[in-house]
Amino acid sequence: MKKMLCAILAALIAIVPAAFASPGQAESAGAFQPRLDTDTSCEITVVGTYSNFEAMEAEFDRFNAFYPDVELSYVKPDDYNNLLGTILAGNNAPNIFFSYQWMCGNEKYQQVCDHMEDLSDPQLGLELDCLRQGLTSSDADGHLLMVPIFARNYGMLVNNDLFKKEGLQVPTTWEELVAVCEAFLEKGYASPMMGYSAGSSSCLMNILVYPEVVAALAGDSEALRAANEMNPSAGECMRPGLEAMMQLIGKGYINLEKCNEISDNYTQVILRFFEGDVPMMICTGDTVSGTGKRESQSEEFSKAPFTYSFAPIPLSEAGGYFIDSPSIQFSVNKTCDNLDMTNEFMRFLISRRELNEMASVKRLVTPTTDLSFDSVYAPFGQVPAERILSPEVIGITDPLATQIRIAAYQVGTGAITIDEAVSKYGTFE
Repeated sequence: MKKMLCAILAALIAIVPAAFASPGQAESAGAFQPRLDTDTSCEITVVGTYSNFEAMEAEFDRFNAFYPDVELSYVKPDDYNNLLGTILAGNNAPNIFFSYQWMCGNEKYQQVCDHMEDLSDPQLGLELDCLRQGLTSSDADGHLLMVPIFARNYGMLVNNDLFKKEGLQVPTTWEELVAVCEAFLEKGYASPMMGYSAGSSSCLMNILVYPEVVAALAGDSEALRAANEMNPSAGECMRPGLEAMMQLIGKGYINLEKCNEISDNYTQVILRFFEGDVPMMICTGDTVSGTGKRESQSEEFSKAPFTYSFAPIPLSEAGGYFIDSPSIQFSVNKTCDNLDMTNEFMRFLISRRELNEMASVKRLVTPTTDLSFDSVYAPFGQVPAERILSPEVIGITDPLATQIRIAAYQVGTGAITIDEAVSKYGTFE
């Protein structure tokens, strides 16, 4: 009887404080509290570039637990980037839309930006302090026009079982990377490192070089200004990264003939990695997000599964970089129907709990300060703060990134030399 009485009293002690907590206290503890009439009936549409968005549909279901009569849907319009302005100005304009940093300041997307609501307004109640600062940026007027939903990083998928089988350690410095590549070659592996190389978009060359250039410009404001102004003198910032890349290719650590057999930078990269004979597959976190779903689609992986992780590529003795950049951002159409309920959904979504949940479902990096990665991303959680770089905060513009991507691809495929790439900076199209 005494034990039973103690159990009942303990339960009451746990329940009573929660019952009398104020809405603000409950929300600060992570529990969402509806602010609008929960019987409200309306429609909210999210548009974007994903073919399907299961993680978002799961959030719709969770939001409907509070607002059962709100109908939420996700749509992928055709030719999204070119038609977004027209779509936002149409009769059936969406409530929320995918947005990207490069839209800001771009005359072509002024109409799109004009539709963006200022999400920094404290009255909206978004849990903005849960976001990593490097993933958010305001316009010239101090308005926050987009918030990150997922983050992107650059690295390599590592077949941990192969490293264990061959008695090798996953490299964390340039010297170690060269050593393990050499060891894998000697053991008969045709290409210790692989990646997509058939086109410049998301090519392995850019994934290798881009982080090194971002790091070089992060501490040199004059070089950054020159690079953004397309000044040819800025080309030197690419040299170290290009040289490291060409060493990997030149020594056979990256066999481009083998890489060219990979037909796309997403599904085929994953399935090739799952064949089990590639120690390190160069890719972005966006590609890694598709691994979980495709484990069962790979006959080789199903027969012989192995453990894998996603790690920085160490092109310097100090190690690799965590390039912390938004992958997908959301903006609210401030002229949409049902704006109050749209903002209520955003208040629900932009919270530590929901963003972490979405990242877990999609297997992407959460944009919150938790850095609560899926175990696959554990190596990035070990990157020291001084090697975590946010291009948007540093001031890396999209035209600058384009120069790096095209230069790296042309050098990597042998179309031009490193010296030519350096001298031609600002002219790549």
